[in-house]
Amino acid sequence: MSNRMPWMLLLAGASLWAQAPAAAPAKPISAAATPSVKTLKFAPLKPVKIPEVTQFTLPNGLRVYLLESRSLPVVSGFALVKTGNLFDPRDKAGLADMVGTVMRSGGTRTRTGDQLNEQLENIAASVETGVGETSGRVSFNALKENTDEVLAVFKDVMLNPEFRQDKLDLAKTQEKSGIARRNDDAAGITGREFSNILYGRNTPYGWNIEYETVDRISRADLLAFHQRFFFPKNTMLAVYGDFQLAEMRAKIEKLFGDWTADQPPVPEFPKVEMTPKPGIFLAIKEDVNQTNFRIGHLGGVIRDKDFPALDLMGAVLGGSPFTSRLGKAIRVNKGYAYQIGADWGAQFDHPGLFSISAGTKSENTVPAIRTIQSEITKFLAAPPTAEELQSAKDKILNTFVFSFDSPSKTLGRLMTYEYYGYPKDFIFQYQKAVEAVTPADVHRVAKQYLKPDNFTYVVTGKPADFKEPLTALKLPVTELDLKIPEPKKAAVAADAASLNKGAVLLKKVRAAMGGAKLEAVIDSTIVLEVKLLQGGGMAAAKQTTQRLAAGGMRQENVLPFGKVVSYWDGQGGGWLKHPQGELPLQGPMLQQAQGEGFRQLLYLLRDRPGVTANYLAAGTIEISDGRGNSTKLVVDEATGMPVKQISGQVAMGGPPADVEERYLSFRDVDGVKLAAATEIWQGPAKLVETKLLEAKFNSGLKPEQLAAKP
Repeated sequence: MSNRMPWMLLLAGASLWAQAPAAAPAKPISAAATPSVKTLKFAPLKPVKIPEVTQFTLPNGLRVYLLESRSLPVVSGFALVKTGNLFDPRDKAGLADMVGTVMRSGGTRTRTGDQLNEQLENIAASVETGVGETSGRVSFNALKENTDEVLAVFKDVMLNPEFRQDKLDLAKTQEKSGIARRNDDAAGITGREFSNILYGRNTPYGWNIEYETVDRISRADLLAFHQRFFFPKNTMLAVYGDFQLAEMRAKIEKLFGDWTADQPPVPEFPKVEMTPKPGIFLAIKEDVNQTNFRIGHLGGVIRDKDFPALDLMGAVLGGSPFTSRLGKAIRVNKGYAYQIGADWGAQFDHPGLFSISAGTKSENTVPAIRTIQSEITKFLAAPPTAEELQSAKDKILNTFVFSFDSPSKTLGRLMTYEYYGYPKDFIFQYQKAVEAVTPADVHRVAKQYLKPDNFTYVVTGKPADFKEPLTALKLPVTELDLKIPEPKKAAVAADAASLNKGAVLLKKVRAAMGGAKLEAVIDSTIVLEVKLLQGGGMAAAKQTTQRLAAGGMRQENVLPFGKVVSYWDGQGGGWLKHPQGELPLQGPMLQQAQGEGFRQLLYLLRDRPGVTANYLAAGTIEISDGRGNSTKLVVDEATGMPVKQISGQVAMGGPPADVEERYLSFRDVDGVKLAAATEIWQGPAKLVETKLLEAKFNSGLKPEQLAAKP
């Protein structure tokens, strides 16, 4: 018998701290020698200068932009492709992201991604790819003397990606890891749910990538996506750096002149549904003592005539955590929030999100929101002061200047403007418009565009710690479902013949493992030596598991950092105690306990009502209990002894993936076979090793003993 993979093992790590010698005390500086901030003088900002960019279009439709820059002996460039994850099919959300990743990692038809890595690393160069919401990008960087070689790789990656299956599988695993962790961070939850609610969960702007949608993506899908969107007429190419214009133009014409792929024009991106979603949406997160929230509604588009005034409105409201309206009211004056900000979000081609974001102690949640509501009312009643507006202008114009402080940044902006159909002088139009905005303009757009009655509130926190309930705000409260949908498993065909054959094999396994003596086990205590392996390191633990056949399990893990004790009542409750405190057994932890309880060999093989065994292949049966629990058992059909068990359950926080428990040897304990040594594997990685230290059965364990808290 095996104790199965420890369901509450914690991977321990150690931190080494070095104490540096104390520094000598600094010499005091007299107040008279310290200038006042108010007396400091700064030179006026330098005007934005647009460098001369050479533009031309190849006969195949590829638009090219060249910019000489001799400051460093390097050449860089990028291609912008009209595509994006907004074109993902609903049932394959994540496809564009996979294309952007595997386009580079999967290599080309003639070289693997690893071979490209080696080639580029040897010459200190890079070629990268990615696909975002509304654009695809392929970029390169090279030393001047390696320009031709790197340009050839750049072209090969962009035109001839192979999308090798092993790299697609790796990208899927990485994507699933991100899905598994998406509820770890409160701010991440708030931002995601705020965006999804406002844009609509049934639109490309508001749906999530899920395990199931990732599983549906195939290599053929990546090839088809690339073929549809990566063609010359749909691409803009920029190259900048240390080169002669005529020479570079000749290189580009020769290199890309034979790119003859063609497709129908790419459609416009989906429109945003401008439907208000008023009310409070609560994301419960029990493991926090702070609240993160966002308030707002849909914003606008950058080309809107009122965008400069709206941009300044956001800056006056919350552009600074200390000097803005909300910063003073929420953080400075009342100390409700440790983080506060506001922004009139706008995108190049679709409405952005107007949002007020804040982080506060749990008990201050409702007072902080109520204060924000009050400040918005005041803001709508009167224009900002000239001083407030000037501070906001300085902030925006300063940021604006730093966005154009190098030729490469400026070229990137120019390309972006043209990509989205903006005029070439939009840079100067926007700058002049910001400078011309008056307090009356800000007041006008605030009254026109801010709609407090339509505000969406997304609150992530622990409601039990709120000093006042959210209902005190007199708004409807909807609890959000943060559960991450598990992938649907393909049904395994089962008929009378396969079920009968599986039952015969299971009976043989049961007999080989102890037969009647196995059935006679009422309670068990099993002690294991456990080695947890990760990142090339190892942590040792001693694990004691006590179990009642009638239900209930207690597990104690003695780890380097302390003892972790968990209890499961065999149904839907329990707890976990660790050195930092206690948690109720719920959500993923409860599911883990229930699944592991089902899969323990000592109890899995018992003759129980409702349990079936479906014969899948030679030596493999799938054991199910009819309540959603199932596992695959691989056995030696000649002897009936188990070889390994395969399930989709993984360690806490990981994505669903097949996990194997391999039985290396067995020991006879009172006529019952127990696994003396096991290994737990997930894919190519060995996660855990176990060794049986001692075991005893029918010692008279009582339910209250298992449930007793340490």
